[in-house]
Amino acid sequence: MGLVGIQENGNGEMGLSGVSLGNKNKYRRMDSELTEDGYDDTSHHHHQQKKSNSKRKYVIACAIFASLNSVLLGYDVGVMSGAILFIQEDLKITEVQEEVLVGCLSIVSLLGSLAGGRTSDAIGRKWTMGLAAIVFQTGAAIMTLAPSFQILMVGRLLAGVGIGFGVMIAPVYIAEISPTIARGALTSFPEIFINIGILLGYVSNYAFSGLPAHTSWRIMLGVGILPSVFIAFALCIIPESPRWLVVQNRVEEARSVLLKTNENEAEVEERLAEILVAAGIGNAEKYEEKAVWRELLSPPPPLRRMLITGFGIQCFQQITGIDATVYYSPTIFKGAGVEGKSNLLAATVVVGVTKTLFILVAIFLIDKIGRKPLLYMSTIGMTVCLFSLGLTLSLLSGGPVGIGLAILSVCGSVAFFSVGIGPVCWVVNSEIFPLRLRAQAVALGAVGNRVCSGLVTMSFLSVSDAITVGGTFFIFSAISAFSVAFVYKLVPETKGKSLEQIELLFQNEHEWEGGEMELGDVEHLVQKE
Repeated sequence: MGLVGIQENGNGEMGLSGVSLGNKNKYRRMDSELTEDGYDDTSHHHHQQKKSNSKRKYVIACAIFASLNSVLLGYDVGVMSGAILFIQEDLKITEVQEEVLVGCLSIVSLLGSLAGGRTSDAIGRKWTMGLAAIVFQTGAAIMTLAPSFQILMVGRLLAGVGIGFGVMIAPVYIAEISPTIARGALTSFPEIFINIGILLGYVSNYAFSGLPAHTSWRIMLGVGILPSVFIAFALCIIPESPRWLVVQNRVEEARSVLLKTNENEAEVEERLAEILVAAGIGNAEKYEEKAVWRELLSPPPPLRRMLITGFGIQCFQQITGIDATVYYSPTIFKGAGVEGKSNLLAATVVVGVTKTLFILVAIFLIDKIGRKPLLYMSTIGMTVCLFSLGLTLSLLSGGPVGIGLAILSVCGSVAFFSVGIGPVCWVVNSEIFPLRLRAQAVALGAVGNRVCSGLVTMSFLSVSDAITVGGTFFIFSAISAFSVAFVYKLVPETKGKSLEQIELLFQNEHEWEGGEMELGDVEHLVQKE
């Protein structure tokens, strides 16, 4: 039986080498073994259960606070779609300036993502999240008060850099602080908060649209400053990543954090030993001093396999057209035959709500059925829906059947995206890389993600003019079909494995391509290490 099948029952009954992953089995006794002091055992069990619940809530709180920067990204995407109408009216900007203002965010966020990896290795994961919030809020404040397009662009550029920091660091931090059994669900939180932010942006557009043009867009953008209060509070509550603390030789602090987030001391010591080995401290030999970026650019075979998996899944997440589908859904629905701004807006809101609801489905499933089954469901479902949308727009647009099928296909596509490749992409990227390279490798993946997003969103209208909107979605469908093959061949299952065990999956090409690893193989490799 594979390792992935042994600890996902939620009871924490079995871990690597038989070590308990929870406290329930430790205190379970057969009825026949209960003695007269059984009452004490029962009360002790209740105390342990209460303690376990408290730790679980603490980890969830940390994941929520770490995801707050993602609300800023989502809010910016959602609010700008409405604010731009009032900015045009107030500042009299041209169509080209409008495209630059909206489109520059993805490109500029590359700078934040690239800098974020090195910054988080230098000052820590926690304070990099704080820096991301400060940079974004500064940009938001400048945009709110901007008297001209030039000043507005300065604020926009700063906001983009802040978003780049936040997007890459949140999943890394959450993956490093989470217990193995809940890591997938918790690392999906940033994706949920992005979608919550988008919905809040839509609500803000609606709420302030009745104000004068000069005032409305400034309030819409200014509301984005409010989360800074919660982020400042969060930084006082959440601990630093235990993995980063170990790299800084602050092992006792790391043990203290692990004791707050894991359910028993045996697991804490096991996790700490694995982290020490991964970081090259303790009994392990020191890793040779080699620049991280030099290693990433000329990687040894195991790291090359990790980069292919991580960078590939990031690119497939975007080149299957999700951002084009969301950003240009009014254009798509208009092409299908939907008429009137209110109807277009209503259809677009339905897409936003669908996207958010199905992310919640992913949260409940990712640690139960695993990453790969969700990726299969997602990529196959998207392939079918994108092909259906292309067919509808090419052959059936105009009538009520065409409109219904177009809305169903778009909602189906974003639903399958949200249940799989949307959140799982970030989860897998934050899991597969070695500790010493993790932050900067994830930053590299985020760069690929943002570049692909920018290319798709900035070329969608031009390509649609050349080969029709329906033809463009046939291309997205074909790319999505390739992503199914990529998942099958090159993405291993990481459910139920510690971050250090996952690293071992890439040591051997057969295990990497096979995607599964037997428990005995992992134990054998750990002993060899």
